[in-house]
Amino acid sequence: MRKILIVGAGQSGLQLALGLQSQGYEVTLMSNRTADEIRSGRVMSTQCMFPTALRHERDLGLNFWESQAPRIEGLGVSVAGPDSARLIDWVGKLDGFAQSVDQRLKMAGWMETFAQRGGQLVIHGAAVGDLDFFARRYDLVLVAAGKGELVSMFGRDAERSVYAEPQRALAVAYVHGLGPRPEHPDFDAVRCNLVPGVGELFVMPTLTLSGRADILFWEGVPGGPVDAFQGVKDPSEHLALTLELMEKFLPWEYARATRVELTDAGGTLAGRYAPTVRKPIGRLPGGGLVLGVADVVVANDPITGQGSNSAAKCAAAYLAAIVEHGDKPFDEAWMQSAFDRYWQTAEPVTKWTNAMLAPPPEHVLNLLGAAGQLQPIADRFANGFDDPADFENFFFDPEKAAAYLASLTAGA
Repeated sequence: MRKILIVGAGQSGLQLALGLQSQGYEVTLMSNRTADEIRSGRVMSTQCMFPTALRHERDLGLNFWESQAPRIEGLGVSVAGPDSARLIDWVGKLDGFAQSVDQRLKMAGWMETFAQRGGQLVIHGAAVGDLDFFARRYDLVLVAAGKGELVSMFGRDAERSVYAEPQRALAVAYVHGLGPRPEHPDFDAVRCNLVPGVGELFVMPTLTLSGRADILFWEGVPGGPVDAFQGVKDPSEHLALTLELMEKFLPWEYARATRVELTDAGGTLAGRYAPTVRKPIGRLPGGGLVLGVADVVVANDPITGQGSNSAAKCAAAYLAAIVEHGDKPFDEAWMQSAFDRYWQTAEPVTKWTNAMLAPPPEHVLNLLGAAGQLQPIADRFANGFDDPADFENFFFDPEKAAAYLASLTAGA
């Protein structure tokens, strides 16, 4: 029985641990917090998982909250004008539903399931020295803890990392009491509100510890008016600032948020990080090798909502690579090939996310505008969140965008 150590109990670490466990591997999972500490702690992320990522969970029988979480059937885009009016406003329908489950709920539940199924759960923060000790006792060590000292083992891939500095200041609030969008009250959708030069507000339905909720998520251009959450420690002050900025820049979203309240005292989060692609193999002082997982090696800005989706896809790719490898050694060549397999899905995500962080070129503005009149464009854009590789076919290149528009209007 092959022995595998996974450090980090997020989406990718837990999904991979449970997947390997189901295949008969002897898995040890290291987490710096217990399930109860995760459950009672601060929110860790926003997360909206689209059909492919949800299918990876379903394939492992880990979709415990599927019947409770809101079914997200669409993705809407609104663009604010200088006078806070909506210049663009449409919603695309998803081919399959998306869902968001508060990671405090999901990770705590999955961690308990892993332990109940006989997995070795170690509650301990891991340093590089610890991994040096463990590497000799396991066939494979995977690092899935995206923050802290361990990430420093994985060198920045300069060719694949477009940005050296954070491109957005992030501020999240989980709330109860948000009203429906009056123009689409009959189905749930993620709303992407773009304020040119200022930032973006995302609104997404979610399931949290206290039931149905919504996430208000500001992404502010650094130094701009939405970059205002640093130093705000009080949750109620954080929410008040979130709403104040909504009232100023996005009055149509503020109009349905006048009665909201935080889901709990841990329902806010703020921070920033530079989007970075890292080399996938970490070298320990004693000569051992470890493989980086998900956002340890590909950390994109959350502007395209891909973090948890990429984590699920990485865990699925690594699970398949490990199982297919049989009893052969997990050497450097295998580690690189496992990452290359994941990069096939991560590369389109990275390209699209980096593009969305920059001011949109004219052909993209034309596409976003045309989606208000041509539903197939709105639907295609929405489904690109599930399969970002499709953006290559119509989004990045002005000529491809023009040809796509022409194909839709030829018969009109």
